[in-house]
Amino acid sequence: MTVISLLTTMYSISCNNKFNNPVLRMLPYKQVRFFSEFYMRVSLSLFLVYFLVCSVQAEKKLEFNRDIRPILSDGCFHCHGPDEKERKGGLRLDLESDAFKNAKSGFPAIVKGDPDESEIIARIFLSDDDDEHMPPLDSGKSITLEQKEILKKWIVQGAEYQGHWAFINPQRSPVPKVIGVKHPIDGFIQKRLSEEGMQMQALADKETLLRRVSLDLTGLPPTLREVDDFLVDTSENAYEKVLDRLLGSQHYGERMAIEWLDLARYADSNGFQSDGSRDMWLWRDWLINAFNRNIPFDQFTIEQLAGDMLPNPSQDQVVATGFNRNHRLNGEGGRIVDEWFVETVIDRVETTGTTWLALTMSCARCHDHKYDPISQKEFFEFFAYFNSNDESGVLAANGKNGFNTPPFIKVSNDEQKKRILELEKTLKQNQAATKEAEKKMEPALKEWIKETREELGTEDLAPTLWQKLENEQVVSKGGAQFKKQKDGSWLGTGKNPSNDTYEIR
Repeated sequence: MTVISLLTTMYSISCNNKFNNPVLRMLPYKQVRFFSEFYMRVSLSLFLVYFLVCSVQAEKKLEFNRDIRPILSDGCFHCHGPDEKERKGGLRLDLESDAFKNAKSGFPAIVKGDPDESEIIARIFLSDDDDEHMPPLDSGKSITLEQKEILKKWIVQGAEYQGHWAFINPQRSPVPKVIGVKHPIDGFIQKRLSEEGMQMQALADKETLLRRVSLDLTGLPPTLREVDDFLVDTSENAYEKVLDRLLGSQHYGERMAIEWLDLARYADSNGFQSDGSRDMWLWRDWLINAFNRNIPFDQFTIEQLAGDMLPNPSQDQVVATGFNRNHRLNGEGGRIVDEWFVETVIDRVETTGTTWLALTMSCARCHDHKYDPISQKEFFEFFAYFNSNDESGVLAANGKNGFNTPPFIKVSNDEQKKRILELEKTLKQNQAATKEAEKKMEPALKEWIKETREELGTEDLAPTLWQKLENEQVVSKGGAQFKKQKDGSWLGTGKNPSNDTYEIR
């Protein structure tokens, strides 16, 4: 308001002549004309300065991770990034602590707020045939004119760095104060639309609204019955009731699991060579149920990475570890087991890094990462974590047509679990009854032996029950020959058919 007031006053002075302006009445006409023109020019200049300041203030602030890092990563990090072996000129641009230091040239690459003193700006704006031009022509890298202007503007704005976006704690933004919106999300949307000179679309009709939310939450369009029910429901919470129904649907978990299945490289086949089928759908079903049960994310993570290592793990917790069994399985005849074991471990490193850390760790397999903050040493430290089991990812000779590689887990469904519990209960009851019967049977057996001996008239059963036959013969219908031995046994020789009948005479 102060600037506006000053401009208004000066404009008023410049427009009033000496006859109606008490300040200028006492001056000659030429001086009045001079002062009028002077005030007019000054006021116009101040107007221009004011609007320039306003435009700078309204100018969108650049963000390092969103606007700058991609440019530097593609055009500069190859020679001035995290790879120490490839780094040139003593300049590292991926770290804030190094970017503002003097390089080997003796000049700082970046001077906050001053692009004219920033060596990086001087180098990228040189002609292509200049030896000092960056990036060098022989590097195969280039920076467009638009990207150069973005870098320049970023330095003017203060050249603020940001840590890697995956490691920055999310900050809750204040809800914009916008008139006429009912939900905080609408406040953010309306604010951005206003900045772009746009307006919200009119409220969608109920049919369109139902179709959109059904596809969003279940991936399926609404049925005709669901459309009719929504249209006739005129209650204030009609939409909320639709949301509750969709969130409680089995299809909600199926829809939400799609992205996670892709990240975990889920498939119903082995993904290699003949691409035979395999059974991994139990893990898929666990994932769908996890979304439908809305389990906490920390539990969701622990069970997939180490569910089998929890104290007394449940069947579901062990199945959850199937996340790391979704890798390819090799059934080639000329495969090298040790080689494929390493490939399997690396696959787990890369998949876990992508899924939970949002990092492309695969680049660090061969060298320090050019973009993400992962060194080759850290990659193989992560590798060591998964390099702790005997599973190779190589199909056995008898398992090429649709079997997984060990270790396996036998899984039963709810009905089978119930039946197993019933059988285990019956088994315990029968085992207890058997032990009780054995206790009662022992004295009864002794009594039977005693009575039998008394009936036979001897205390020693052996001479009475077992007697050697004299002059007997053993005849084989299959042609075998038998010869009696001195101890009374018979030795069979000659033919030895698969089936034979012996006759003792």
